[in-house]
Amino acid sequence: MTAFDALVARAVLAPSSHNTQPWIFRAGEGHVDLFADRTRALPVNDPDDRELLISCGAALFTLQVAAAAAGLHAGVLAWPDANDPDWLARVALGEGHADAALAALSPAIEARRTWRKVFAPRPVEPALGEKLQMAATAQGATLALLEDEARRHALADLVARGDHLQWETPSWRRELAMWMHPRRDRDGLVVPGAAAAVTRAVVRSFDMGDGVGAKDRQLAEGSPLLAVLGTPGDTPADWLRAGQALQHALLVGVANGLQASYLNQPVETPELRGRVQALAPEAGVPQLVLRWGHAEGELPATPRRQP
Repeated sequence: MTAFDALVARAVLAPSSHNTQPWIFRAGEGHVDLFADRTRALPVNDPDDRELLISCGAALFTLQVAAAAAGLHAGVLAWPDANDPDWLARVALGEGHADAALAALSPAIEARRTWRKVFAPRPVEPALGEKLQMAATAQGATLALLEDEARRHALADLVARGDHLQWETPSWRRELAMWMHPRRDRDGLVVPGAAAAVTRAVVRSFDMGDGVGAKDRQLAEGSPLLAVLGTPGDTPADWLRAGQALQHALLVGVANGLQASYLNQPVETPELRGRVQALAPEAGVPQLVLRWGHAEGELPATPRRQP
């Protein structure tokens, strides 16, 4: 395995919407280029490719951490060619001057999971919440922590409403079902192989929004830490930045004993996104809704396709 292969093998462990892994890495002389793979887009769930670029931003930051752990300095130039919107970044790699703070996050790359289960009934210490906020700020984003009960309940209501609106849309259900794969396929939302066909048929055919919404409302209200990650604007540059901020905060959380998952339904639904912004105006333009807590038990790593 070449040094490039080793770095990319770790970079692709970043989270992505529906586990679509919508990125392409290419090696050059002393650099790695990151491209958006829009063949893996979600035109119903993500019609502007906003979450696609957030996913790529998370992979970009993971590459930076992997490079630092290998003793390399990683200089990032976003959008090197204004005429090529798919060429998202060039990462120049050089010996020495590795970022020690990023290198310290390296073990968290493999340990990170998207924890969709209930968290342990333990609070997240305020100092740790501040560390998550600092990680997001370091990448040009803002992480707003919703600590008062009124805002938490209001956000939980928006999550449940988002579930209802998405599930009542047949095209959204068809797209979700299309990305439900057995583990052997190495991408998508993993379902047991023997049940994959039945699961996809059920998702395509039935509006389960009320049941899913009730479950997600409970997850939101019971989460030790509920947060909105936002950016100053709502451009592709902001989306890429949001992905870097997301992964920085996720890895800091893992390094401090936390796991996280997403409740993005209200920011994926145009009629609700403005209400999220009104609820957490300090975040700026809302890009992601996250929950953090202490995980109990183990989860296998989500499979990855060949980079």
